[in-house]
This record gives sequence, C-alpha cells and structure tokens, in this order.
Amino acid sequence: MLDIECFTYLNRALESNLAPIVILATNRGVCEIRGTEMRSAHGIPVDLLDRLLIIRLSPYGLDEIVQILAIRCAIEGIEIEEDALAHLATVGTNTSLRFCVQLITPAMVLAQTLGKLKITVDEINEVNSLFFDGKTSAKLLHE
Repeated sequence: MLDIECFTYLNRALESNLAPIVILATNRGVCEIRGTEMRSAHGIPVDLLDRLLIIRLSPYGLDEIVQILAIRCAIEGIEIEEDALAHLATVGTNTSLRFCVQLITPAMVLAQTLGKLKITVDEINEVNSLFFDGKTSAKLLHE
C-alpha cells in the first residue's frame, strides 16, 4: 500500500542516527511500485529492498497449534480434554489459529452450562457449528 514517496521517506529515516526499526509485511510478488511504472519484488524499490532482512513465514503445523492451544488454556485456567484439544487444533489447521483460540471461551461457557469441568469434543463441535471463520463467512456471502 506504500507509494514511492513513502519509500523515499523510509530510506531517509533509516539513514538517521536514530534509525527506527521498520517491519514490513507483504504477500505481493513482483509488481509495480505505486506511483511509478517500475516493477520490483514485493513492490518495494530495489535500493530499500537491499537493506531489508527478509523472513519467510509459514503456517503453523498441527503439533505447533496443539502446543499453543495448550499454553493458552493453561494460562486462562481452562480444563480441556486431550482429544478435544487435538480436535480444536485440527479445526485450526483448516481455518486459522486465531479462530480456534477464539472458540475456547464459548466452548468453556458451554461446558460450564452443561455442568462439565472440562471442555470435550462435543463442545468444540457445537461452537464450531455456531461460528464461522473469516474465509467461510466470505464464501457464504459470495454465494
């Protein structure tokens, strides 16, 4: 979303004695730099691109999502069965980590309403059927 004037300002700011740390996130390939007719990787001018440290990010795997969810439940003091945790992580691989983390609280409320001390697979299935992740919602709206 940045244009050539913004990149010029960033170049000047990075040359300062009090240079800030600048983090850019992009999923653009080789494309036009906004405000010019030049094409460059990520739509970033080559002189600025040469100064960047590029970190490739990849989606979390199933085991990583299980660990993150277990830590989140432990921090919030939420009891969840192992098979429910694995099922919630599977939901996360199909949707997103943010979505499955957001399902923990309604699943806990549902379990408490039913008089249970731990979240089970039934609660995960119930709240997963009640709420949509962003991609599913967009698909339904498109249809």
